[in-house]
Amino acid sequence: MKKLRVGILFGGKSCEHEVSLLSAKNVIDALDKTKYEPILIGIDKTGAWHIKNPLEYLMHAHDPKQISLHGSSNNIAIATKEGAGSFLHTTSPSSTSVDVIFPVLHGSYGEDGTIQGLLKIANIPFVGADVLGSAIGMDKDVVKRLLKESGIDTANCITLRKFEKDLFSYEEIVQKIGLPFFVKPANAGSSVGVSKVKKEEDFTSAITQAFLYDKKILLEEYIEGREIECSVLGNDHPIASLPGEIIPHHEFYSYEAKYLDDLGATLEVPAKLDPSTSKNVQETAVKVFQVLCCEGMARVDFFLQKSGRLVVNEINTIPGFTKISMYPKLWQVSGLSYSDLLDQLIHLALDRHHQELKIQTEYQSITTLNPESLIT
Repeated sequence: MKKLRVGILFGGKSCEHEVSLLSAKNVIDALDKTKYEPILIGIDKTGAWHIKNPLEYLMHAHDPKQISLHGSSNNIAIATKEGAGSFLHTTSPSSTSVDVIFPVLHGSYGEDGTIQGLLKIANIPFVGADVLGSAIGMDKDVVKRLLKESGIDTANCITLRKFEKDLFSYEEIVQKIGLPFFVKPANAGSSVGVSKVKKEEDFTSAITQAFLYDKKILLEEYIEGREIECSVLGNDHPIASLPGEIIPHHEFYSYEAKYLDDLGATLEVPAKLDPSTSKNVQETAVKVFQVLCCEGMARVDFFLQKSGRLVVNEINTIPGFTKISMYPKLWQVSGLSYSDLLDQLIHLALDRHHQELKIQTEYQSITTLNPESLIT
């Protein structure tokens, strides 16, 4: 049987570049080489795309603080092809084709719909949420508005754009959302640019820090509770994994706690929850996934208060795949191995692409269509 050529797309221009490299290494290692031929496509911090040698695509691969892409002059450009995709080598007349792309890109220019739109125009199947779900899931402000509209509990917040940064005084903010509160970029992940404000002296630096990573930020109320996460998998009929719990050993589950400090947090997989609470987490995770127009995969993060109140924190449409990431770990304890999870994600991508090819793209009067062609 011919192996599927899976383009693993990683790196990128975002501040989560190094996290992407860590995730990609795990995906590449776990991919079943009897079924798939991995094509390694690294995007450097300037945005240039390169085909990478599988034997030397990373430097300092086991050190999260120093990991980086290996240098390469083998630049490529994407090319449109019916049913597949090709990458043209800019330094030679050759090209490399792929059957499906697995984006392992976190943050801006990868998780926000930009790469998804490019791949869609190029007619290349890809793993994960489509353009709309990716764009929605990346913007925490839009996520909160849609969840509230759907009756799903989420923390109160104030949204500020850069030109509004002096709109509220510190005292007015405390009056509206209480103290302490979090300041975070609206469009960033991995807790990049996030600060916890406990006193007025923290406020200005927290605002400045968040605006380094986005032109829109959130001032969000502090929710005291257990940090619960749940993985979701599927297209039209998504399913949820067993929930897990993050027990941070830092002030909060920061970038350092997630990726740089091996003792930054304890992971309870699965979480110690009673059956009713566990079911509530799973059902809410699936509802969030569907409300936010997601497909393929996502991880939904919650706060669980002592009262039993379940508050949605955020969604990640390209969750981490590092050795300590919750998304694959939760599926493993739910009975789906890392390799089988990748299988499922690739087949979900191909199935969605197959369904999209049936969509009419040119106007045709209903009277000229064969009724049988409308039945799938």
